[in-house]
Amino acid sequence: MSIAEVVPSLLSGLDVPGADNTLDLPSARRVALLLVDGLGHELLREHAEHAPFLSSLPGRETSAGFPSTTATSLASIGTGLLSGEHGIVGFTFCVGDEVLNALTWSRAGDSRHDLRDALVPEVVQPHPTLFERAAAAGVAVSAVAPLVQRASGLTRAVLRGSWFRGAAGFGDLALGVAAALRQDRSFCYAYHGDLDTIGHFYGPGSEEWLLQLEFVDALAERVASRLPSGSLLVVTADHGMITAGDRIDFDTEPALWQGVRVIAGEPRVRYLHTESDEVLSVWREFLGDRADVVSKQDAVAAGWFGPVSPLAIDRIGDVVVAMKGSAVVVRGQAEPVLSKLIGIHGSRTREELAIPVLHHHTP
Repeated sequence: MSIAEVVPSLLSGLDVPGADNTLDLPSARRVALLLVDGLGHELLREHAEHAPFLSSLPGRETSAGFPSTTATSLASIGTGLLSGEHGIVGFTFCVGDEVLNALTWSRAGDSRHDLRDALVPEVVQPHPTLFERAAAAGVAVSAVAPLVQRASGLTRAVLRGSWFRGAAGFGDLALGVAAALRQDRSFCYAYHGDLDTIGHFYGPGSEEWLLQLEFVDALAERVASRLPSGSLLVVTADHGMITAGDRIDFDTEPALWQGVRVIAGEPRVRYLHTESDEVLSVWREFLGDRADVVSKQDAVAAGWFGPVSPLAIDRIGDVVVAMKGSAVVVRGQAEPVLSKLIGIHGSRTREELAIPVLHHHTP
């Protein structure tokens, strides 16, 4: 079971053809899906006293899929596919000769270099979205998310097909979701990202993060209280988070450079596009038990990405580095902000992969 099955399970109750309720979620004619960025299952369980409403809800856990990062998980939410099929294989990844930052849809390391014309989002991710399928079946589909996401490359790539309502904060997000469910046979996707941001800068479990979790809990409760009678609210996440420990800086380790043509990904999962077969053994020896360092072929064969299509195969590095424990591979010069983050995610640990799927039915 994975994040890719959340929306199909909900759309099955709205009579969308081909949508199966594999997660056995409740059905309703009005459905809101609130995705809280960074709300990992393990974090919520550990800090349940700071989220009494969310912790009281029935539900289950599922997996964010690999890599456990926002762009990939949102693509799975929007398409019902895992990364190996939809092709959004990480935070940054190669598309032809470009290294794309999928969140900003810009050149990695240069947010001013907009790539929406050069790498057309609907071409980079060509599969029909679940929102498009639902709308074609007569469902009123809406998305409530930060204003900046309205015409973003990622929204176009993986969330197209919905009527977009921009939100500036908690208040209009909650009211926007309620308004979206006034119509019979309606589905609303809502996104809130501040918990993830606070976790990155202060660390998951920090005082700042715990207070933000309390705000998120209040947001979910306010959303639930304003939904029309008979509505279903489902709360999920895109990944969990850990606190970064041992930092290996690629930019200052010449032993790691040889044979690496391009390095992509993020600190917890790196894609190495190589010019030498020795890269695998060099990185494996250097990182030791701090990472799983495997060839693309072995990662694909092991099912890390789910089924892998021709669309995605070249975007996965020749060598895949999945960090273990709390270790990270940073780039102090090329990625100065990313390299200093305290909270981090992207790899294959339970803390990063496990996400909640909670539900509340309004009377």
